[in-house]
Amino acid sequence: MFSKSQQCKKALRVSSVLIGFFCVSSLTLAGEGNFGWIYGLDLQPKGKAEIEQKLQLVRGQAAGTYDYWQGRTELEYGLTNDIQIAGYLNSYSINSAKNYTNPEACDQGVNPCTGGYGLPGSANTLDQYHAKGIDGISLESIWRISNPVTSPVGLGIYLEPTLGRLKDAFEGRIILQSNFLDDKLQLVSNIMFEVEKLKFDDDVIEETVFDILAGFTYRIAPKWTAGLEYRFHNDFDGYGFGNQTQRAHFLGPNLHYATKNWWLTLAMRSQIGGQCWEPGTAECSDGKVWDSHGNNEYIVKVGVPF
Repeated sequence: MFSKSQQCKKALRVSSVLIGFFCVSSLTLAGEGNFGWIYGLDLQPKGKAEIEQKLQLVRGQAAGTYDYWQGRTELEYGLTNDIQIAGYLNSYSINSAKNYTNPEACDQGVNPCTGGYGLPGSANTLDQYHAKGIDGISLESIWRISNPVTSPVGLGIYLEPTLGRLKDAFEGRIILQSNFLDDKLQLVSNIMFEVEKLKFDDDVIEETVFDILAGFTYRIAPKWTAGLEYRFHNDFDGYGFGNQTQRAHFLGPNLHYATKNWWLTLAMRSQIGGQCWEPGTAECSDGKVWDSHGNNEYIVKVGVPF
């Protein structure tokens, strides 16, 4: 039999091991991007950094070919344990050919015509259009007001200005996250607002975007999570909410793998329906929204902390 003193020492040793295990676990999970397009509140700890590479593809429109690739190379840094800052270098590649079926989208009423996000109006009458290059830069900050690990609902504020060749924009998000089942299950939602100045055409287009994104991930194995993401998208003409031009819905799965030294996320979403109103009716056909959207969207994200 152990004496009371020996029992206390043994209990302390066990407690130390458990505390160390959970601390290491939390460090290896910090900063992971479990979702494709949804931002959560797992931030970089104070003084820690991570390089993250994102590659997104928007594919398929009403007809023909439309492939819009966006690359984003990001450096994240934990300014404090609850404030993360980051910088992005953005690039793009466009391959478009006779992808619009709505003649209203074409200057000369050609059906179909070549169009979509990133294409100037002069491309309407072309059989195909190709372009690629460096788009510009983005800055990002996330302030975690409450932590979902210690609170029933985690709350955060996200801000991101962008200066680019194709567009200038300012994006803000309210991030909500709740963890369940010893943090194996994450429920996350983003309420997103963005003002955009689209510059790729001869005439600058000013618009406002309001989105609600929601999803979940569940840890199905020690290094794996899987889940689902939904996007409710709305566009408005000009800066404000006076004249809505678009509404669309997207849904799709995500898969995430993580080790101590790196992590990988794969996700896709499909457009499951949309609607357009003046002056954006030319951007809709067959019950879906085109311009900067497609039938399917894919994203790959790789993160390496250091």
